[in-house]
Amino acid sequence: MSNLRIPGPTPVPPEIQEAMATQMFNHRGPAFSKHIGEATEKLQDFFQTTNDLLLLTASGTGGLEASIVNFFSPGDHILAVSIGYFGDRIATIAEGYGANVQRLSFEWGSAADPKVIKEALANNPEIKGVLVTHNETSTGITNNLEAIAKEVTKANKLLVVDGVSSAGSIPLLTDDWGCDVVVSGSQKGWMIPPGLAMISVSEKAWEANKSASMPRFYFDLTQAKSYLERGQTPWTPAISIVVALNVALDMLMKEGREAVFERHHRIANRVRDGVEKLGLTLYADPNHRSDTVTAVSAPNGIELTEMLRILREEQDVILATGQGPLAGKIFRVGHLGWVPDQAINELLEKLEETLSTASITQQ
Repeated sequence: MSNLRIPGPTPVPPEIQEAMATQMFNHRGPAFSKHIGEATEKLQDFFQTTNDLLLLTASGTGGLEASIVNFFSPGDHILAVSIGYFGDRIATIAEGYGANVQRLSFEWGSAADPKVIKEALANNPEIKGVLVTHNETSTGITNNLEAIAKEVTKANKLLVVDGVSSAGSIPLLTDDWGCDVVVSGSQKGWMIPPGLAMISVSEKAWEANKSASMPRFYFDLTQAKSYLERGQTPWTPAISIVVALNVALDMLMKEGREAVFERHHRIANRVRDGVEKLGLTLYADPNHRSDTVTAVSAPNGIELTEMLRILREEQDVILATGQGPLAGKIFRVGHLGWVPDQAINELLEKLEETLSTASITQQ
């Protein structure tokens, strides 16, 4: 089996693979009702929320689109806080639906400054909501969401959080921090394949939904909420992945939520220490480095594309390259979800071996 170490999709444990092999059953019957009811309740625990928690058959980006179209109207002023590729993506989604988006971009590799966000909100009282990425996988940075949420709450704006690569892996206190909408995706820390988006919705967000007029059909969360009350989804769900989610959540709950967070922190430190011992330079701001993905600057004198090819084809280790302006400048190591210690040890050993390969030296 390949040592898949990208920020998603992440490896799937054997127990979950076995669960997904179950025969299909009626998605309008009691078996599915039991699965979705139990999964929803368990997810609320990991999201640390009593808000509604809805499952959509979609990627994380589908969840982000839902987080825009259900709570805003064309022309609404939205502050989009971006520290990388995925912060830019959610801003683009909002613009595509006609929102008046004010982009507040910070240097890639750094975190957003809550004070700057506070100033932006004060300077534009028309802003209805704020979009922010909790954990930016393109740069290996985790924003101080608690501090950002505090400023957004003070300004009485709607807070929409991209928690795709953070929820379930690192602390995200949805209710305590005042996050109105939080989105995650199944292929990240939840240890299951792509196909499900999870989205929590506060009462404040539902109030905004009443007047929101952006077009929607498949991602209409009022429909999702209505059907969930009867143990169903409005459209055909990814049944096998919902079954897998329940098994994954049982595994995570057995380990314990705080223990899961601590494990991700420990493994992140192992990766960071390991690559630095190899003489490599970490890319991200040391005060805000992610516990789910590590960004590493391309080694001097090394052909990065060739290095990643050798790791993939000869060492069976799969890492991610940089995105956008960081393409060819960094590589990224995903360490979220199912991450056995031995997999990290092998990764570092293979990386050391590959770095000594003469063929990757730039001519």
